[in-house]
Amino acid sequence: MAMNFHRYRPFPQINLKDRTWPDKVITEAPIWCSVDLRDGNQALITPMNLDQKINFFKYLVKIGFKEIEIGFPAASDTEFAFCRALIEQNLIPEDVTIQVLTQSREHIIRRTFEALEGCPTQSVVHLYNSTSTLQRDVVFNMSKDEIKDLAVFGAKLLNELADEYGREHFRFEYSPESFTGTEVDYACEVCNAVLDVWKPTEDRKVIINLPSTVEMATPNIYADQIEYCSRNLKYRENVVLSLHAHNDRGEGIAATELGLMAGADRVEGTLFGNGERTGNCDIMVVALNMFTQGIDPKLDFSNITEAIDIYEKSTNMKIDPRHPYVGDLVYTAFSGSHQDAIKKGMKRLEEHPDRWEVPYLPIDPADVGRSYDPIIRINSQSGKGGVSYILEHNYGLSVPKQMQQAFSLIVTKVSDEKNKELSFEEIYDLFFETYYVMNPLSLKYYYESSKGKVVTIKSDILINGEFSTIEGSGNGVIDAFCDSIKKKFDVEFEIVTYSQHSLDYGNKSRAITYIQLHNCRKEVFYGVGISTNTAKSSFRAILSALNQIMKIKNIQV
Repeated sequence: MAMNFHRYRPFPQINLKDRTWPDKVITEAPIWCSVDLRDGNQALITPMNLDQKINFFKYLVKIGFKEIEIGFPAASDTEFAFCRALIEQNLIPEDVTIQVLTQSREHIIRRTFEALEGCPTQSVVHLYNSTSTLQRDVVFNMSKDEIKDLAVFGAKLLNELADEYGREHFRFEYSPESFTGTEVDYACEVCNAVLDVWKPTEDRKVIINLPSTVEMATPNIYADQIEYCSRNLKYRENVVLSLHAHNDRGEGIAATELGLMAGADRVEGTLFGNGERTGNCDIMVVALNMFTQGIDPKLDFSNITEAIDIYEKSTNMKIDPRHPYVGDLVYTAFSGSHQDAIKKGMKRLEEHPDRWEVPYLPIDPADVGRSYDPIIRINSQSGKGGVSYILEHNYGLSVPKQMQQAFSLIVTKVSDEKNKELSFEEIYDLFFETYYVMNPLSLKYYYESSKGKVVTIKSDILINGEFSTIEGSGNGVIDAFCDSIKKKFDVEFEIVTYSQHSLDYGNKSRAITYIQLHNCRKEVFYGVGISTNTAKSSFRAILSALNQIMKIKNIQV
């Protein structure tokens, strides 16, 4: 059954034929304005209490916001009290501007100015009324002229009250709410009527905010709307053009970035995109997107865990594990090919630590206060690159390439059987359970002697727990030890690869040896040995591999 798409109509194009924004590049951070405490707060199931608001405000100041919309003071006693608390408790730094929202209605505007009385710094009074075709028709039943007159009325009253309370303490902002659903030429007409009342100057600039109150079209349409208004607003050199994108189509971040390219100077949004319906533009993501392009975002997200903590405690919302830059899984790779590429990228990074270039990771997790540990995680989809990265990065095991491949298949099998991700500890334990096999044969002591070029090794070993002495000769200690094994157990094998290094994990004086053996049928077996004595480490690795041969072939000793 097909969905009933016939009820919907495509959004009309702006037809801005000479648009310039597609060729523009974002080169600097905009003016940021957090609306977490207003737009974000009003969208919560349980709005923040006074203490939560104050703590959130302090955090926004801490990370660098210079403009913060604190609420709608005329909406409730709680909102009014919060505004008064910030002022009366001297919580507003000298370089921070608070912003308050008001509809273009007289009693609401007057109550708003009462809330701001005595504010030690400049504050922004944010005036709005809805201008869209749908709102004019369905909600207000008002003509275009009546809607414009309502905006002008509010602008004039702001002028009067600013004179009464001390004009130097106030800046003004106007939003044609539901701008994206408004004829773009009419939106400009209303904004220009408001600007004619306020007459902005270089010393007293005005903010014109063009909100995507409901996201209705693709981001390029919003960019066209912004560029059109940027060209056609009066007093443009004294207007701070602001964006306020919502996320109904999931494109609020893209719309904001294109809007900046189209001429906007300022961005309103929230941390992690909290807000009505699908939320606001996520300021954190936009800022870190700039960061990845070598632009100073002017906001400090170097401790993103702190941001998550205050957000979740204040809003009772949870961060999605796939949320850009901050989710639990965003610095994680399960795919084997991805893991291998990340491993190689991290290795190459040692050659040029001054620039970040790691496949699949657009940002260094450490730059936002995250660790490397979760970058690669292991499940049944993982490959040798991820498994070997974990063993090397976390435990200092430089596993040879052929052995990596063999062990990754074992890891995949175990993860698949358990139907779960394997932890680092489980992978480490599985590695030694598989390759450091101490039964039925294990080495206790050995004695070395030589005559000319011939080396003799005499070893005390345990065979199923019983002591036995074996002896063999060869052109070196390993050749001699192998000779003693072959003679004792009448078994044929050949060492194919051998490597050894100091063990960085734990006691650094120990050596770890990796052995690859072929039996008489050219079948491959691997073994690992550890000891403070390098020869003993090698002998144990050989016995570990032989124990696997005996176990698999059911050889009795």
